[in-house]
Amino acid sequence: MDYCFGVDIGGTTVKIGLFQTDGVLMDKWEIKTRTENEGEAILPDVAEALKKKMEEKGLKSSQMSGIGIGIPAPVDEEGIVQNTANLGWGYKEVSREMKELTGMKVAAGNDANVAALGEMWLGAGKGHKNMIMVTLGTGVGGGVIVNGQPLTGAHGAGGEIGHLCVNYKETERCGCGKQGCLEQYGSATGIARLARKRLAKDDAPSSLRDMEKVDAKAVFDALKEGDQVSEEIVEEFGSYLGHAMANIAVVTDPTVIVIGGGVSKAGSILLKYIEKYFTEKAFFANKETKFVLAELGNDAGICGAAKLIL
Repeated sequence: MDYCFGVDIGGTTVKIGLFQTDGVLMDKWEIKTRTENEGEAILPDVAEALKKKMEEKGLKSSQMSGIGIGIPAPVDEEGIVQNTANLGWGYKEVSREMKELTGMKVAAGNDANVAALGEMWLGAGKGHKNMIMVTLGTGVGGGVIVNGQPLTGAHGAGGEIGHLCVNYKETERCGCGKQGCLEQYGSATGIARLARKRLAKDDAPSSLRDMEKVDAKAVFDALKEGDQVSEEIVEEFGSYLGHAMANIAVVTDPTVIVIGGGVSKAGSILLKYIEKYFTEKAFFANKETKFVLAELGNDAGICGAAKLIL
């Protein structure tokens, strides 16, 4: 039986999984991401962790198919990163450096694309070759899989769903510098922003008004209790997300759309509002597209990274 490593590099921790090539997760653990000095220690630390694990399990290099790595930045086909927001790296040849450090074959990809690959291989997208994954967290991430392959594009920026323009009249800026990005309405921070705007509009009664901090979880909890104002907020969120998904679907023609990230913890009630607006705007050939909740949680990254090298 051959083995491989799946590595998911985040801003605070690096998650690592040791897999059999048939997808069985043998072991998983984390190490700290040391971002100081332009993140120079990150790859050597990972290489060291992998070597230790191989010694511990008695594995030889000849048994290893290689290492897959997910990175929170655009990554091109050669495994090269031009810049990262939170790792300290500028230009970095990740695949080449990691290969030199370990002697193993290496493949690197954007973390959201890699998470999508993980869900396709071992999670909610199992059995599908054409899918879209949207992660609703602090921001909105995404991965697009076409014919079983992640869509990377020329600069590794394929599948940056969060930066689709969904409101041409928006005056506030997104973190990326543009205005009207999906991320401004569909992320956890975006939902909280929609809630603040809705609450300021009039004095309609709502349990949200009694809360010190109104976040996405509070909005969905109130919705489940029948709060009318929360329903209006979620309708608005659903319209932005559903219409955006209809636009992507007409380009990539998926059979399934997987919704993950912290906001997806609201459960299946979330899908109802997105599906409603998706169906309203979907091209006839895409109307049967299924919506499902992601299944792998924090393991999507390591699973997809492993699949990347296979």
